[in-house]
Parts: sequence; structure tokens; C-alpha cells
Amino acid sequence: MENFLANSFLGNSVKDWLIALGIALGAIVVARTLYWVMENYIKKLTEKTETKIDDILINTVERPMVAASGIAGVWFGVNYLSFSESIDHWINAFFAVIITFIGAWLVTRLFDSLVDEYLAPILADTETDLDDILLPIVRRGVKIIIWIMAVIMALDNAGYDITTVLAGLGVGGLALALAAQDSAKNIFGVFTIFTDTPFKLGDRVKVSGHDGTVTEIGLRSTKIKTLEGRIVVVPNSKFSDNAIENVSSEPSRKVVLNLGLTYDMDDTKIEEAMQILRDIVGENGEAIEEKPSVGFNAFGDFALNVVFVYYIKKGADILGTQTAVNLAILKRFGEKGIELAFPTQTILNKKV
Repeated sequence: MENFLANSFLGNSVKDWLIALGIALGAIVVARTLYWVMENYIKKLTEKTETKIDDILINTVERPMVAASGIAGVWFGVNYLSFSESIDHWINAFFAVIITFIGAWLVTRLFDSLVDEYLAPILADTETDLDDILLPIVRRGVKIIIWIMAVIMALDNAGYDITTVLAGLGVGGLALALAAQDSAKNIFGVFTIFTDTPFKLGDRVKVSGHDGTVTEIGLRSTKIKTLEGRIVVVPNSKFSDNAIENVSSEPSRKVVLNLGLTYDMDDTKIEEAMQILRDIVGENGEAIEEKPSVGFNAFGDFALNVVFVYYIKKGADILGTQTAVNLAILKRFGEKGIELAFPTQTILNKKV
């Protein structure tokens, strides 16, 4: 048995390998035990306190701490072994990178928890929708910055010269800038949305041939749910390069009806028809604004034209209101003997 343990593998005896493995496995067991203790005891203790900050801290650090404990144990186990200087360097660099990324994971979890617990409820109570749009973008931007810093720190911990790396990025900056033109346009587009506020979440807009409701505004694109129920992802650059029609911004929907009455209607019947149209508007006051425009505006080729202009209030059922008005016109005109004209042709046979 002693001879077996004395055998060498990669410059270390089997005994040393077993000890290193035992240290690593022991660290993993300790990490799992720590996780169990935090789940079953520490969390229950923090739930009994009045403050929320301890709950946030425990929930935030729990998994990263367990992961860091396990990784640290494995690192101690590996460092128990003897390797060449170059291999030791790469092993230590690898574990330094892992620990750096775990730290970034911890910071992003803590940031998310604090935002969800304290900032998001405050913004939810404000009247403006701008902060609701900005919060996801700011949240994502902060996370990106954290991870960029983590990558830089990881490279530094791995032994790379950061100034050399940044200089290399500067050399490739032109190519990167050319490749990122579309992204820059999209980011500029979202700032256009925030500064000019051509629309907000929930508005119905028409842009680049798409007609629908804005459901999400992101850093690079905006999602629109079309009238057919499909989700269209529109690059934000479209909002700075194209005209935007905000349908929801209209105070009311204008409806114009040209009603042609037959030529056998006298002036009394025409006046009666126009009064019926005014009465219909009054009877639908919940959906239609007062003071419609009604007038006898033209002698047509086959009809006496009465123009009827009314406005459907914002938020009212547009199609339902139009249907109700049109049905009421047919019914009232029919009751009063007012006939709507249609193209007719009279042929005279003249005998010679």
C-alpha cells in the first residue's frame, strides 16, 4: 500500500493527490453545509426581524458565498500539490478569474435586490411612465458596466497588462466602431424617444408600415403588438429616421359621412334629416363629442349631399360607436321616409 501511495503522477505522489482531493471534497461538503445552514436557520432568523436589509443580504450573498467557498476549497486542494512555476501561475490565474466573476455575480445580485426592494416601488407610484421605461435600461446598463469591470479585473488578476489590452482595443476601435454603427443609431433612437417623447408605453403608433401598441421600450429596440396580435421588434433607429404617427395622442376620432338623399326630397325633408343627425349625436353623448357639423353642401349628379361630421371621444369603442350611429341613421331615415340615393340611370326612348 505504501508503495502505491508513493507512486508519482505529474510530479506528485498518489498520497498527495488523495490529500488534495480530500481537501477539495471537504470544501465542497462545507459549502453544501453552509448552504443548508443558511436556508434552514439563518433565513428564518432574518425573517423575524423588522428590517428588510438583512433578508436582502442573506438572499443575495447565499449562492455566491457557497460557490466561493467551494472554489476556494478546490484552490487550496490544488495548491497542496507541487507543479512547475508556469503551471502554478496558470492555476492561480484561473481561480482568480473565477473568484472575480463570482464577485461580479454577487454585486449584480445585490444591485437587483436593492432596486426591486426600494427603487422599483417608489417609481411605480409616480405619475409619469418615463421612469418605468428608464429603469430596465439603467438596470441593464449598470450590470454591463459591472461585468466589464469584472472582465478587466479578471484579466489583471490573470497577469495580463491592462494598458496593453486597452491599447489593443484602441487599435481595433475603428473596426469596432464601424461594426457598431447600427447599435449606436439604436441607442440614439431610444434617447430620441425619451427626450421628444413621441409616444409612451401603451400608446398605439404607426411607424415604418407597422401599426400597433407599444409594449416594451428597450435600449436597442421597441416591441409593438400589431392589431393582428403579432409582436414586431422595431429598431430604435427607425424612430429617429422616420415619421411617427401616435394614434393614441388624438383627442378624438373624426368621422365624416357623406349622405346622398334622393332628388325628390324637398327642403323640409333635408332639414329634418339634418336634425335627425344632430339628435343621434345627442343620444350618444357618452361616446361622441357635442356640436357635430351637419350641412347640405352639394348638388350631386344623382343625390343631394348632406355632410355629417362628428367626433368619437378618446377611449370610446370606435367601431362600436360608428355601428350604433349608422344603424340609428338607417332606422330614423326609414321611419321618416327619407331615402338615401344610389346611382341611377334614366333612358328615354324618343319616337321619331
